[in-house]
Amino acid sequence: MMRRCSPSLVAIVVLLVAILAGSAIAPGASAGASTATAAGPVQAAGCAKALPGRMACLARFRVTTAPTDAPQPGITPADIASAYGLSGAPAPDTTVAVVDAYDDPNAEADLATYRSSYGLPECTTANGCFGKVNQRGAVSPLPDPDPNWSVEISLDLDAVSAACPSCSILLVEADSESMPDLGGAVDTAVRLGARIVSNSYGMPEYASMGADAQHWNHPGTSMVVASGDSGFTTASFPAVLGTSIAVGGTTLTRAAGTSRGWTEQAWSGAGSGCSAYIDKPAWQKDKHCHERTVADVSAVADPDTGLVVYDTFESPSPSGYLVAGGTSLSAPLIAGMIGRSGHVLDDASSLYARGAALNDVVGGSNGYCGDYLCTGKRGYDGPTGMGTPHGLSAL
Repeated sequence: MMRRCSPSLVAIVVLLVAILAGSAIAPGASAGASTATAAGPVQAAGCAKALPGRMACLARFRVTTAPTDAPQPGITPADIASAYGLSGAPAPDTTVAVVDAYDDPNAEADLATYRSSYGLPECTTANGCFGKVNQRGAVSPLPDPDPNWSVEISLDLDAVSAACPSCSILLVEADSESMPDLGGAVDTAVRLGARIVSNSYGMPEYASMGADAQHWNHPGTSMVVASGDSGFTTASFPAVLGTSIAVGGTTLTRAAGTSRGWTEQAWSGAGSGCSAYIDKPAWQKDKHCHERTVADVSAVADPDTGLVVYDTFESPSPSGYLVAGGTSLSAPLIAGMIGRSGHVLDDASSLYARGAALNDVVGGSNGYCGDYLCTGKRGYDGPTGMGTPHGLSAL
């Protein structure tokens, strides 16, 4: 529910801390703008920072000048299955919708190359596994093409494929990154039968967002939304909505000699925040934020430990294989895992009820708040929520 009162003291403190500390990994001032990290390769944002009334895609990728006609070192579908206990899990016939802005003319061809590279079953228009429509649900005319959002589209399609190789995928392309266009595309995805909708974009929450929340409120559909890539800061819309499953991010690394074989900590860019406007859901119990807290759950998002993807449409990185991340990776991964589970989550409540079935992520930080709102702690924390999937029982 939208609050009609002024922001809470906690939310004001959150905002002041974020302003003083700065983003852990700030989005580029323009599409493709790059930032060097202290311990890893140079990273770039797929899209420009969100303008007023418009969403920004949340894909980030490693900048490389190396040949990209072969897969780069990065996370593969087999790694995702291993890290999150997906091996041998059933994959029912479920449609996951990916909602993005603008057209990627090479989307289906690039997806075919990616899936072939990793031995995944074909997913094409011809066999009924893949579909692409505009925000009104028609196969034409499609929106204008955009090379920056094409990276986002490729990442989303490949991530869903990695998490749920047998899920059908519906790509719904909005006319633009404006809230009304993307919201209309979400409505279309649900109308066309998608049970899970992946949303890898966002903008800072705003006082009048209650009027726009209807687009992400569809009972019987899992609305999976990236939490943002700017660390501990203002909560991101639509992730902050109570109907959204807000997905934070981790750094995922191999850990030889451990039973899991992997370890995770909070990614420095994972979006988290305390809402100034949205009432706290009954199922969320953290103490230092009196309104809705972001995030709920998480998966790998750090581009330094990101997913290998394939994109050839005038990519801002050399065309072909690249390694990408951001919560634009973790959100479609979670969407694919929900699809693989065969369940539908109307909201994030079941994740809190079944927290023992998640990997508790401890360590790492996305800001300087001094507590769980920006630091990976035991139990719930802002950057990673209740943790990452350990099999499908929590989904």
